[in-house]
Amino acid sequence: MRVVAPTLIVALMVATGLGGCATRAKTTSTDQAAAAPQAKKARTGLFSGRSAKGTGEAGIGVNAFLWRATLDTLNFMPLLDSDPFGGTYVTDWHAVAEKPDERFKVQVYILDTRLRADGLSVQVFRQAKDVTGTWVDATVDPDTAIQIENAILTRARQLRIAQLETR
Repeated sequence: MRVVAPTLIVALMVATGLGGCATRAKTTSTDQAAAAPQAKKARTGLFSGRSAKGTGEAGIGVNAFLWRATLDTLNFMPLLDSDPFGGTYVTDWHAVAEKPDERFKVQVYILDTRLRADGLSVQVFRQAKDVTGTWVDATVDPDTAIQIENAILTRARQLRIAQLETR
């Protein structure tokens, strides 16, 4: 599976958004009356704050429990970018006070709308300072990403159970 860089995603979103800025031709009242149902339909969904079903709630494009669990689990790291509709969560570099010569960055991809273990992908990046004080890429123990995935999945299960108990 190929992962698209967040910068490319942002560039595509900007290009798509600018495409909607084209000028409109003048329309007659007959054209406007025919377009009214379509306009109402266009006001629901992604950016309207309303769902297409008319429930008054805008949904996210991924599993809500995995998304919330990701936010809860990685809240100690500075956030660089997040997209609840696409399921990407990217932290900025984070260093702990005990090891100031080492820093980490985490990227989480939620791949499914269902609460499943394979619906989550975590990548961890590590950098260390060399003798000149320059940050250089360093290896990461593969178990680190697995531990973060397990922590997110555990928190997602807790959130799901809590929701079932309140019903």
